[in-house]
Amino acid sequence: MADIDSSLAVFIDFENLALGFQGRRDRFDIGRVLARLVEKGKIVVKKAYADWSRFAPYTQALHEAAIELIEIPKRAQTGKNSADIRLCVDAMDMAFSKDHIDTFVIVSGDSDFSPLVSKLKENGKHVIGLGMQDSTSDLLRDNCDEFIYYEDLGKAPTLSPELPANMPETKQKAFSLLMESILALRRENKEKLGASMVKDTMKRKKPSFNEAYHGYRTFSELLLDAQKEGLIELAIDERSRTYVVIRFGAEMQQAVPEMEPLARKKRRRRRPRPKVDGAAAPSAHQSPEEQS
Repeated sequence: MADIDSSLAVFIDFENLALGFQGRRDRFDIGRVLARLVEKGKIVVKKAYADWSRFAPYTQALHEAAIELIEIPKRAQTGKNSADIRLCVDAMDMAFSKDHIDTFVIVSGDSDFSPLVSKLKENGKHVIGLGMQDSTSDLLRDNCDEFIYYEDLGKAPTLSPELPANMPETKQKAFSLLMESILALRRENKEKLGASMVKDTMKRKKPSFNEAYHGYRTFSELLLDAQKEGLIELAIDERSRTYVVIRFGAEMQQAVPEMEPLARKKRRRRRPRPKVDGAAAPSAHQSPEEQS
């Protein structure tokens, strides 16, 4: 049975992130954040809070990522915690009014959001935190159901193989996205990597993905070609009769795990016929002449 995708709401305390990037040469990359979060489920809400007159260089990238920018005026006019208050109000309003949103992502390291995290969890929401290692409060980190450090995003995967250099470009792009998606599912501890689950993850990572563009009539053909190239190993799910990825990447060099034997059909045991006066009782199929 395929897992139901989670619906995510992402709330970004951009001023806190900016503090974490002070003194660093690199800049905040929203693409790395979203690429990791789409592995968790479908992102349906994206909001970022800041006085954007102070962070104008970042607004274009955030706009291109379809993030709603919530303008918070200067602190001298609204107070120090105005952005935090607005973020909390919006998050709680969404928790009560949007039942289909089951996962909330707080992109910040500020300990002031710990009560918000507790309240969201109290209302049955799954809470993921994301922040910088040096500027994240231990209180916030430990209160979240999951916490992701920004520095860990985009690190090279260890299981994905190198694609052959002579492979056509369109096929390379398809297989690269395939391997990234399978690795993402494995990172989320998905046990059964069904074809539909893999394809859904690929489309979340790249909404424009279509196997026909890469020369395949069906997604199953793409999986079979990837198996032919030695990138993955497939099996057929006995229940749904669809393909399931059982090994991929560096796992292909490992020994094949022992599969559980198929359950054998239980044979009906014939009950011994009760004896009558020392003789076996007559069978129901015997004729009256045979019984006498």
